[in-house]
Amino acid sequence: MEKPMRLKKIPQTDSIRELAHFWDIHDLTDFEDELEEVTESVFQREMLVRIRLPKNEFETIKEIAKSRGVEHTELIRQWVSEKVEAS
Repeated sequence: MEKPMRLKKIPQTDSIRELAHFWDIHDLTDFEDELEEVTESVFQREMLVRIRLPKNEFETIKEIAKSRGVEHTELIRQWVSEKVEAS
């Protein structure tokens, strides 16, 4: 007599790769008892914003970022976040 296949639990991870692999080899209907309805957004979308800067300001930002060991985009994101939080 065949034993029923023992199913794993749904992985508790944020890894898209791990979740994709899991759902490639499992069927959603086998986990109906573990599912719950979510009314709020699970993923936050980021918006891409392009800004124009004078070349000298851009070069200064790149130098500051390099001295801090971060990318210039991360430095700008930090500065914007600081301003938003201070408002």
